[in-house]
Amino acid sequence: MAHLNQRHPENISGDFYVDTTCIDCDTCRWMTPEVFYRTDEQSAVYHQPENEAERLKAMQALLSCPTASIGTVEKPKDVKDAQHSFPILVAENVYHCGYHAENSYGAASYLIVRPEGNVLVDSPRFTPPLVKRLEEMGEIRYMYLTHRDDVADHQKYAEHFGCQRILHTDEISSGTRNVEIQLTGLEPVQLEPDLLIIPVPGHTKGHTVLLYKNKFLFTGDHLAWSPSLNHLYAFRNACWYSWPELLKSMRKLANYSFEWVLPGHGRRYQADAETMRQQMQQCITWMEAR
Repeated sequence: MAHLNQRHPENISGDFYVDTTCIDCDTCRWMTPEVFYRTDEQSAVYHQPENEAERLKAMQALLSCPTASIGTVEKPKDVKDAQHSFPILVAENVYHCGYHAENSYGAASYLIVRPEGNVLVDSPRFTPPLVKRLEEMGEIRYMYLTHRDDVADHQKYAEHFGCQRILHTDEISSGTRNVEIQLTGLEPVQLEPDLLIIPVPGHTKGHTVLLYKNKFLFTGDHLAWSPSLNHLYAFRNACWYSWPELLKSMRKLANYSFEWVLPGHGRRYQADAETMRQQMQQCITWMEAR
């Protein structure tokens, strides 16, 4: 939990604050930009919530903070309401799970609700309020893991829900050697008629992305939106395997049609298919100049 005596000096006065244990993962800033901002390579509060909607979003960020670095001066009375708001609807039947995990450096996890069985994309923190809500939303059939960095509490979720985990063999380590479905090679895998797994080596050797209904692209650490650049971008400073391979993967991915980019790290982006194609080309041009 956050400690008032470690409150960051750049917080505006009021109930919500961020303490100096913040790891600058960006979770609170993209979830609730109305309240949180970046200063001194950490987050802080620049605007206190002024209505119920802003307070709910601030509480959602508090619960999602992977290091429990967000706190309130007064003991909150609306914690249960905020807990029940997860997973948070993104669009159609796609939800943001919240409850980011520190050992995934605050990566986002998503839930796809499907009649054939739900899909958990990467692993959130295993916490009872979220687990209960996921139970209420139906069977989890698959836990799709984009790459080795964002697996977090995958084992606990697999044991609890009996779901099949999916991870590329090049991402397997001692903690994931029991994953049920282990992908190989560089060819796309049609998991279900509406679920296509696309290998995109670069950030890591076995990184993959998931395309759902030719509309929602879950990108892990492969692709995200940059507010500062004002276009889609790849993680040049966090490319652990190969930048040339990442560029090659991006060129391949540009051949697919989608309208949403939902990353583990970085900001989401939504546009019509034609605008997305233009954004992908702009991203590739930016990468070629690096």
